[in-house]
Amino acid sequence: MGKSKAYLDCRTREQAQVLWRERLAACGFFDQLPVEEVALDEALGRVAAASVYAAQSVPHYNSAAMDGIAVRAADTFQAQETAPVKLTLLSKDHPFSKGGCYVVDTGDVLPEGTNAVIMVEEVHFAAGEAEIIAAASPWQHVRIIGEDIVANELVVAERQVISPVDIAALWAAGLETVPVILKPKVAILPTGDELVASRRELKPGSILDVNSHMLAAAVRQWGGEPTRYGIIKDQQEALEAAVQEALRRHDMVLVNAGTSAGTEDFTFDVLSRLGEVLVHGVAIKPGKPVVLAICAGKPVVGLPGYPVSAMLTAEMFVKEALAERQKLLCAEAPEEEAVVVRPLASTVGVEEYVRVSLGQVQGRMVAAPLGRGAGLISSLTRAQGLIRVPEGSAGLNAGSTAAVRRLRGGNAAHSLLAVGSHDLSLELLGIHLRRRKKEIHLSCANVGSTGGLLAIRNNEAHLAGIHLLSEATGQYNLEQVRAYLPARPWLLVHLAMRQQGLMVAPGNPKAIQDLRCLTRPGITFVNRQRGSGTRMLLDYELKKLGLSGADINGYEKEVGTHMTVAASVASGTVDVGLGVLAAARALGLEFLPVAAEQYDLLLNFEPCDERLELLLEVLRSQEFRADVEALGGYDLSGSGDILGQGNG
Repeated sequence: MGKSKAYLDCRTREQAQVLWRERLAACGFFDQLPVEEVALDEALGRVAAASVYAAQSVPHYNSAAMDGIAVRAADTFQAQETAPVKLTLLSKDHPFSKGGCYVVDTGDVLPEGTNAVIMVEEVHFAAGEAEIIAAASPWQHVRIIGEDIVANELVVAERQVISPVDIAALWAAGLETVPVILKPKVAILPTGDELVASRRELKPGSILDVNSHMLAAAVRQWGGEPTRYGIIKDQQEALEAAVQEALRRHDMVLVNAGTSAGTEDFTFDVLSRLGEVLVHGVAIKPGKPVVLAICAGKPVVGLPGYPVSAMLTAEMFVKEALAERQKLLCAEAPEEEAVVVRPLASTVGVEEYVRVSLGQVQGRMVAAPLGRGAGLISSLTRAQGLIRVPEGSAGLNAGSTAAVRRLRGGNAAHSLLAVGSHDLSLELLGIHLRRRKKEIHLSCANVGSTGGLLAIRNNEAHLAGIHLLSEATGQYNLEQVRAYLPARPWLLVHLAMRQQGLMVAPGNPKAIQDLRCLTRPGITFVNRQRGSGTRMLLDYELKKLGLSGADINGYEKEVGTHMTVAASVASGTVDVGLGVLAAARALGLEFLPVAAEQYDLLLNFEPCDERLELLLEVLRSQEFRADVEALGGYDLSGSGDILGQGNG
């Protein structure tokens, strides 16, 4: 079969979902539900395949509901405080006689002839008698047969998700097993010549297979039973054989990667040969090259290879299908309005999904967009919300309001949003904050020091890491803060003095000694983004040496964090980059000091916000200081010192 060079079509997400549901229903995916009988101890979270009825009453005998005496109520009717009634204490093996009573404990079988229990606190015992001063009503403090559940009464309804209390009720009702809908069996087929199964196999050009593990966990969370296949190479015959084998043993098949229109993308062709492709291409970003097909009467989904795309499309086309097959509710995640802190450009005609960090700043919810690359796994782990940009929109302006779907639990009012310069100490700051108050979550958006200043000015962040050097005075931060924030409150707090320097490969193979070496022919460099304090420091030091960025090969190549600079050097992509000592140590690089710089936190809290005091407490703690200094290149002796504040 000839190779497809274009998408079959490009439907909207809504069109694709409607068609997918219709065809799944038509092929019986939601109706042909196999059933299995499972022990009650294994039934938690499963869906009852049929209504389950009690095998016995609960309780199955009349029992005492209190410690006390069992009596015949009629024998007590004359009892008054001024005219007590005395009853004869009978042994358990003695037949009941009028005017008698038995001592009982909670749960005891109610002795024959009695029909009420008087609490022990209301009885006076003396000389083989029990004296009472109040009448007992019939069946007082007695659990009668079937009071809770009557034999043959419904205990769990068909298609009910079995909970811990349901398990207790089923046990009490005399049952030991329950019929449940069989979990859908889902095959996951990772494909690609570049994939390897373990870190030991990694080399340049190879990629760890992480998607199949992620998708298996998602399928399990959605109630399915996943089977991960071994990596299938980019060979059409091998993929076709694997899909056919998976279809024989599973209810649904997920093929990961090979869904686009490249020369080694075979998923569309294979599924076309084995069945009917319903959709090839959905107008969403990320995730456009998704394939939806019915093969051998079963659903097959071709998911894109990038992790963000794979997860997004699985949530759209796999999650709901698995839930519907098991008759599980697929609850919509809650949405809330948030102010977008940075512009979000988007393509008209494509529905785009952007992951964001969330925080409530000065009384309003704000959303900071994370990296938008389809391959950025970190955006999946750090995201607290998801913004949908409609297909008819060219994007969102900074400061505009958008609906955000929450991805994680917790109260966003407890989240702290850091927007500014990247530093490894911020990750430790978040850890120490959570140790003191588990509800606190620190989210970081790395936009550089200048971007952090602007975020504070616009009430779009709680804190901003900054290290802005004044070329005129050689001082850090305070001058720029006063210039940017003349008319609003702020608080500048010291975090650390840190070492900035040149990071080079082990052994320093290019014999780089200082900044002058960056201009040598054959030396490649990676820079930080415009507006970052590290880039400003570089420009300041170059100017002192009479050098210019135009003299450096790679000056215009920008990355967003110190760790990305270090990774670029460690991978051999470039020869050298400027960053902090801690990043160099983390990746085993050599470090040539350039300057010690001041890294501070610009804070934006309401005066009564308890999180401000908690933050200062952490910054001044010996534990936090020791953990950061252990990274290397940090001096936190003044951490938590207040350097200045503005009152607006």
